[in-house]
Amino acid sequence: MTPHTALVGLEVVAAVGTVGALTVLVAPYGRHARSGWGPPLSGRAAWLLMESPAVFGFTAVYFAGDHATDAVPLGLLAIWLTHYVHRGVVYPLRMRTAAPMPVVVVAAGFVFNVLNAWINARWISHLARYPPGWWLDPRFVVGVLVFVVGWVINRDSDERLRRLRTGDDRGYHVPSGGLYRWVSCPNYLGELLEWAGWALATWSWAGFAFFVYTAANLVPRAASHHRWYRATFPDYPQERRALVPGVW
Repeated sequence: MTPHTALVGLEVVAAVGTVGALTVLVAPYGRHARSGWGPPLSGRAAWLLMESPAVFGFTAVYFAGDHATDAVPLGLLAIWLTHYVHRGVVYPLRMRTAAPMPVVVVAAGFVFNVLNAWINARWISHLARYPPGWWLDPRFVVGVLVFVVGWVINRDSDERLRRLRTGDDRGYHVPSGGLYRWVSCPNYLGELLEWAGWALATWSWAGFAFFVYTAANLVPRAASHHRWYRATFPDYPQERRALVPGVW
């Protein structure tokens, strides 16, 4: 077993542990923040630090690969950074308010992003052998289309949440419009689609492990958000589901 294969397996094992843990507890940040989880870090600094390996670490590992200057890997690099430059840099800097986050949560996110960035960057720029015609392969074409759809949903949903607050408002409100008409967490649905598309476009176990971990993290989080909305707002729309329109 190669180190890369072992680390991909480790990410799948981590996904199993994560979904188990998040089934019995709610990660203590954002609207679910609570005391008893150790010292906090300012919200904006927490996001910047936690997501930094996905931007800078991924890029460094990528350009250390033997195939870093090949066209297909460069295209995949652009796809990855399309999400993570926004999520890891732009999004934190544009936050209207950013609640403190426990250092233990930041540390866990940072470690995951180090692992995930390495296995995915190492795969696309060094271990994979994508043929020049991969651009037209149905797996790449469909994967990119799914990623783009997810990216649009994720960005639109995040921006709708951001616009709910003005000035020094630190409260939470019921979002509306877009896919919020049907689900409580379309931003999570969009991110799941992004990484499903990535797994297909890269046709890799590394991409698949990332998608599995994303689902293990975001599906329980969406359920927690949905319950919180219903408990907090008596007039919350009853027809909304947690994550998948008309289903769940």
